[in-house]
Amino acid sequence: MTAVLEISGLRKTYRGRKGVRNALDGFDMEVTSGQVHGFLGPNGSGKTTTLRTLLGLIRPNAGRMMILGREVPRHLPAVAREVGAIVESPQFFGNFTARDTLSLLADAGGVKRVRVPAVLELVGLRDRSRERVKTYSLGMKQRLAVASALLKEPKLLILDEPANGLDPGGIREMRTLMRDLSASGMTVLLSSHILGEIQLICDSVTIIAAGRRVAAGSVTEVLSQHSSTAVKVRLEPGVDMLGAAEILRNAGAQVTLEADHFVVGNAGNPAQVTKLLAEKQIYVSELTPVAADLEDVFLTLTGSAPVDGRSRPVDGWGK
Repeated sequence: MTAVLEISGLRKTYRGRKGVRNALDGFDMEVTSGQVHGFLGPNGSGKTTTLRTLLGLIRPNAGRMMILGREVPRHLPAVAREVGAIVESPQFFGNFTARDTLSLLADAGGVKRVRVPAVLELVGLRDRSRERVKTYSLGMKQRLAVASALLKEPKLLILDEPANGLDPGGIREMRTLMRDLSASGMTVLLSSHILGEIQLICDSVTIIAAGRRVAAGSVTEVLSQHSSTAVKVRLEPGVDMLGAAEILRNAGAQVTLEADHFVVGNAGNPAQVTKLLAEKQIYVSELTPVAADLEDVFLTLTGSAPVDGRSRPVDGWGK
């Protein structure tokens, strides 16, 4: 499949009172045509710096960037018409209506005004399009920003936190819109902190931490490469959970008690759980792997503590 976006060895250095800071430290990324690609990283990891560098707003110190097969920023004027983007919080004139705002942007970009009602319909603002933007909620302003990025019918759409300010219904509508755009052949690069949405909507992801890529690939591949070793254990009714948990802990297990079950966080070999308990005449009624989700992987790769009591196997247990 064709790569719409390629970044290799991207570096950006800032000098300040505390010395040199590497905002990007040899960062690599590839986005394939027709996909929704999630771009993830904690605050300060280099996400926005990457997007601003791609769009020619920041000059990199080193590295190579390609958009639609053309090197940027050198050829950015040639590909700009085929790229729609929202980076950070967009600003609009409050006294203009959404329709006026998009009409002016269409004129400035050489886009036919017939696109204005079309994009207003796409983002769900048709019925509010004649109201002043200053009366809009944050979520509505986000929809207007997405509409402005879609005016040119871009081949590559870059969105930085497009669900910011949206209620659950709006988030679901945005998810549907992203999938529809991808199905039409558009490539979407989506930066978001809502990891559950990324897992639902994206075909592939890149995770950045401290200016470096720490994971990349399809969502399924990234999850499988960092699969959880945790298992959910449920015992027969009336069995002492505390006693069972203590037996496993004495053998080196990491156990988290819940209301009606417990989780063994480092069960590399789940059969060991049933064996140890059966030796004490305690029998398991349920033993279920706890699937890793994108939040688990993200927190682990970016240096945060594991959640839900999950962890890697330890010496002497789970092997």
